Amino acid sequence: MRSVVSIDVGAPPEVVFDLVRNVERWAVLLPHYRSVRALRRSRDGSLLAAYVAMLPGPLGLSVPVPWRSWSSSDPETRELRFRHAGGVTDGMQVTWRIERVPSGSRVAIEHRFVRPLPVLRRLGARRTDELIPLLVDRLVVRPIAGRTLEAVRAAAESQSHAQVAGCTGASAGQPRSAGCPADPSDSPRPSGTLR
Repeated sequence: MRSVVSIDVGAPPEVVFDLVRNVERWAVLLPHYRSVRALRRSRDGSLLAAYVAMLPGPLGLSVPVPWRSWSSSDPETRELRFRHAGGVTDGMQVTWRIERVPSGSRVAIEHRFVRPLPVLRRLGARRTDELIPLLVDRLVVRPIAGRTLEAVRAAAESQSHAQVAGCTGASAGQPRSAGCPADPSDSPRPSGTLR
């Protein structure tokens, strides 16, 4: 099964890519992420990390959704790639594409996921490999990816406007000018995350 969610962002692709390429900072950048914990780094630089994001639930309650995935980024193509490792989404392939458009950037997150159900297949059911992916996509992937894209858009547009307004020096230890937005890395970090 293939699923794509996307959003247009009023900021250059380089700004968006620089914001999202370091997944270890996602718990600072994305309000609905509770933690990102590095587990292992491979020789090629890819990172296995454990993530926990909050999924909106009934009655205004949020449900924690944990998963693990390997990630890598490519500055040439401005792509991030993830491969889920273990659990219900084991083997899911996720690709972020950040492309230039006249208004700034288009960020698309593509999920590819197949999960056979051998018991149903033996009973003669067809297309059983898409049942679990369809449920996971509609109930978990799209709600979390949608919130992620909205948060990325807000952060990238804020940073882009700050750069235009001359606020870029503040993150280098210089005083922040009036009217300059706060840098997300200045915020207190939730426990269990990396700096």
